[in-house]
Amino acid sequence: MRIGMGLNYSGGFAETVEEVGDLEKAGLDIAFVPEAYSFDAVSQLGYLAAKTSTIELASGIFQIYTRTPSLTAMTAAGLDFVSNGRFVMGIGASGPQVIEGFHGVKYDAPLGRTREVVEICRKVWRREKVEYQGKYYQVPLPAEKGTGLGKPLKLINHPVRERIPILIASLGPKNVELTAEIAEGWEPIFFHPEKAASVWGEPIAKGKAKRDPSLGELQVYASPALAIGDDVDHMLDWVRPSLALYIGGMGAKGKNFYNDLAIRYGYEEAAAKIQDLYLAGKKDEAAAAVPDELVRAISLIGPESYVKERVAAFAEAGVTTLNVTPLAADRAGRVALIEKFRKICD
Repeated sequence: MRIGMGLNYSGGFAETVEEVGDLEKAGLDIAFVPEAYSFDAVSQLGYLAAKTSTIELASGIFQIYTRTPSLTAMTAAGLDFVSNGRFVMGIGASGPQVIEGFHGVKYDAPLGRTREVVEICRKVWRREKVEYQGKYYQVPLPAEKGTGLGKPLKLINHPVRERIPILIASLGPKNVELTAEIAEGWEPIFFHPEKAASVWGEPIAKGKAKRDPSLGELQVYASPALAIGDDVDHMLDWVRPSLALYIGGMGAKGKNFYNDLAIRYGYEEAAAKIQDLYLAGKKDEAAAAVPDELVRAISLIGPESYVKERVAAFAEAGVTTLNVTPLAADRAGRVALIEKFRKICD
């Protein structure tokens, strides 16, 4: 089992990078830099590449609407170059609140656009002349849509790899099916090992049936919170606000992907209550309404023996990387936690 960790995007990045160096020595395999409506991930990934040597570096995630497909490919190739082949390109559709609210770009056709972005990126990395006439992207732009002066071009530089791993963050059945078909990796949110097969098993099987064997086995990146000890049960409450935010506040009623996921997990009544409370501004009450069973199932919080059992459960459900959030008060605590977790995973 590989170990990953998402980095904080709210500030203090220089200190975070120093910590990543310690985490790398402690056994962390991959670090993710998010790109919500924060600083861009690219500049920080480039800085990380210069400060680390072995750890993989991933975008977590590039939103498919905010860069052209060719720029996405160029950016990934550049990051792979400065990191000496250690970059993993995480992409996803994000949601209309961010895409339309912050970027002013229409949120439409996430499946079709994702497929076309991936296909164009791989053309760029192979240094083919980019000629692509898709439903959503046409390269070069047809004459009737522009000046008519565009011509097919290929990337000037030679990428370190012509197949940079692509990881897609997806939730809905069709999105997950597409991910299992075209991507090297899949990043679900709030992964519940015991319910994963019933929620995602069919779309994953459908996608794998169409999968190119050259992609290898689908890598699965789950993202549990982590705390190891005999007195850490109270930290389950640290997870609740995040669950309440996503289930209750990430979208309007009927347009919240995370609320839909909670329903598919079997928590329809709780999902409705959390959303009602959160949208009414009662965030603490919404967090308290998150079912204990759900919080515990998607987390790695408990004694060492229990965490070891849960790691086995995640592995049995197909997870290959545990992209953890260490629940510790300081840098030393987080590093010690990753060291301890490394021994469990080995």
